[in-house]
Amino acid sequence: MDRRTLLKLLSATALVGCAPSQTESPLNVVVAGAGIIGASIAYHLAKAGARVTVIDKTGPASHASRGTFAWINATYAKQPRSYHTFSQQSVSNWRDLTTELNLPVHWGGSLEWFDSPEREQKLIAQIAEQAAWGEDARMVGADELAEMEPGVDYGGALQAAYSGNDGAVDPVAATNALLAAAVKMGAVVKAPCALTGVSLVAGRLKSVETSMGAIKADRLVLATGADPIAAEKFADTFLPQRTTPGVIAITKPMPPIINSIIAAPGVHMHQREDGRIVLGEQDGAPGNEAHALRLEGRPNNFPERWIAEEHAGRMLAIAELFAPAIAGAEVEDVYIGWRPLPLDGHPVIGASPNRPDVYLAVMHSGVTLAPVAGQLVAYELTSGESAPDLADYRPGRNFELVKRY
Repeated sequence: MDRRTLLKLLSATALVGCAPSQTESPLNVVVAGAGIIGASIAYHLAKAGARVTVIDKTGPASHASRGTFAWINATYAKQPRSYHTFSQQSVSNWRDLTTELNLPVHWGGSLEWFDSPEREQKLIAQIAEQAAWGEDARMVGADELAEMEPGVDYGGALQAAYSGNDGAVDPVAATNALLAAAVKMGAVVKAPCALTGVSLVAGRLKSVETSMGAIKADRLVLATGADPIAAEKFADTFLPQRTTPGVIAITKPMPPIINSIIAAPGVHMHQREDGRIVLGEQDGAPGNEAHALRLEGRPNNFPERWIAEEHAGRMLAIAELFAPAIAGAEVEDVYIGWRPLPLDGHPVIGASPNRPDVYLAVMHSGVTLAPVAGQLVAYELTSGESAPDLADYRPGRNFELVKRY
């Protein structure tokens, strides 16, 4: 049995086969963090028969999940092959969830190119590897590009990489839909409600302490994103992260301009089903003292609206080079998102080595991985079994810096 088939079987078990019998008490699980990862975990836990309480210090999708470009993919950056396969499975699971919950996902594929000849040659090799790994990925020439996206100016590029399986989602709407579905199955969402402590008896979890009082818990899931201290404070384990900021700008609804996710030099963009265009900056913040001071404390908002609008204006100016019809777009929202990126670039999913009843679920590509992470976390917690496809992502592994993103 191959890994993908096994993962599908484990996922199906998490969905239908792990609910406690009527003679057993339901597992009490508190999920700390109401972003898209926490929401998916809550949904799949509730579906598996657990008694679920979701808490968040601010509210659903108010941090990393709000400030994400929300590209669902298994691209060449997902290395090694086992991680790529894991991502492929989650992209497939997104399609199931989209049908199941009517989620706002646009499946238009993606187009990516670079303005550096050296980087273009590397991209060609990477796409060949993608195709060998079973992805719907190929290089597309200028004539076909003009047919696929007639409103896009490729800046003289003669070819681009096309990934047909890719999509994009409204992460706030998807998070709220997952939580609403969990609530229909008996889950409770409390926000604003901050996690403040854990109560242990003989090393086992009995309850969690929150700003709204104690909550009985057999398990605590930390889906706390880029929070730098949650793992150490509540799971008694160190989680090395290299969290970085990224700016997302969202326009007001516009007529159809682009169908695919466009990953152009200097900017990423896609258009949602509701007409809004999402812009993601490709380069991070400048490495100067002024920006370092501004980013202290990991703010999600710019200190002044005019600064946010200037930043969005620069992004729109770059986007207009590639999609001229975006000229005149009105910006609706600008947000600083903090990517929860473990040091080696891979997810952290599993029980704390020091507190077995506290479970971590922290990852970059949280949007891509939400469905498969939710299913397998629910499987492990409700069955007491280990999912083999999570073996490489445990919190107790040795982390090494890998510059993959």
